[in-house]
Amino acid sequence: MKKNALLKGTFILTLAGLLSRCIGFFYRIFLSRMFGEEGMGIYELMNPVLTLTFALCTSGIQSAISKFVASETENGGNRNRLRILLTGAFFSVLLSAACAACVYQGADYIALSLLNEPRCAPLLRLAALSFPAACLHSCNNGYFYGIKKAGLPAFCQLFEQAFRVGSVFLFWNYAQQHGVTFSINVAAVGLVIGELASTLVSIPVTWLHFVRMGDLSALPASPLNRIASRILLFAAPLSANRVCLHLLGAVESARIPVSLQQFGYTQKQALSIYGVFTGMAMTCILFPGAITNSVSVLLMPLIAEADSSRNKNAIRTAILKCIRYCLLLGIVCMALFLCTGSLIGNALFHSELAGKFIRTLSFICPFLYLNTTLFSILNGLGKTGYTFLFNMLALLIRLGFVLFIVPSFGIKGFLWGMLAGQLFMSAASLLLLRPHIALAP
Repeated sequence: MKKNALLKGTFILTLAGLLSRCIGFFYRIFLSRMFGEEGMGIYELMNPVLTLTFALCTSGIQSAISKFVASETENGGNRNRLRILLTGAFFSVLLSAACAACVYQGADYIALSLLNEPRCAPLLRLAALSFPAACLHSCNNGYFYGIKKAGLPAFCQLFEQAFRVGSVFLFWNYAQQHGVTFSINVAAVGLVIGELASTLVSIPVTWLHFVRMGDLSALPASPLNRIASRILLFAAPLSANRVCLHLLGAVESARIPVSLQQFGYTQKQALSIYGVFTGMAMTCILFPGAITNSVSVLLMPLIAEADSSRNKNAIRTAILKCIRYCLLLGIVCMALFLCTGSLIGNALFHSELAGKFIRTLSFICPFLYLNTTLFSILNGLGKTGYTFLFNMLALLIRLGFVLFIVPSFGIKGFLWGMLAGQLFMSAASLLLLRPHIALAP
């Protein structure tokens, strides 16, 4: 039953993820042709701020909701699940509203002093408006992951992408017809529209889900203060870990254009190279990751259940299958990107540089896809401290390359740093999981 739930959920999320990434993939091509490589670089500089906010406001809470919802029993479990969702959503929306206010008011400072690009300020102000909606539907997704029903999260993912891309396309069509010129800021407007649309679908569907369960008031339930403390005790260190990681990632992202200028590029060239790297090449490399991302999202609650019931054979089987299939996927994708990288760069993005980046980045594919699932297994086993440590050390390795290698070797230095970081995370995770793998079946 659990295996079927994982397979079914993985199929649904993978299908939605692939469709969503297809939409996003061609959306990036559209943006690159509409605003150029420099515009893409400016837009990509905003993403570390968004991921940092998401890490603070909802990533740990979403994982807590998923974990504790999955561990509830049927006797009174439905009422407890509702209380877990509402409690987690309350904390998440409260944090997101505070973060939205801070980012909106401090957009100029963040853009100028932290990102070294004042043109990011309007993007940040617009994106800040999406924070509460994004956190709310992420909490709903966490609930449905916990009960192993991936339909709503998958639909919301597609719905959000469709409205984001559709709205920007309508703006572009309007501009074409009326001779109006839009800046890259219109992409941030699309982001807000997409998040609002997804939330407006997620809330009623979640409400109907609980209505179908009937009267929950007669069922026994845990006290709210106990639920709140469980969520906060689990989410706080996980969120703190992810905030630290994304803070380092933001420093890395802001530093790359600066180091490229030290190598000898102008500011415009540095932003263009950064835009090609993040908005074009990495988009291709991450595209097959829809499969491993889907597995990892549903794997954590299943591993947590197996760990709580001390089903060591189930854990061992999950680890071995993840290693086998993720490495197979990574090796196939590595060969594909090595052979077709230049063709993809020229045909899709009209950029030879994007093709070179895709070919170089292809070597990280086996480790990148494997690490996604290995870290999900470690989190399911309660080893969140180790995942934080491994991520932190890998980021420090990459940051070291950005600070000391990129000024001498250019963007190639950062590509080498990414490969070194992924190799480290794979080796460290497998070493930590070795006792579980070596268990006799």
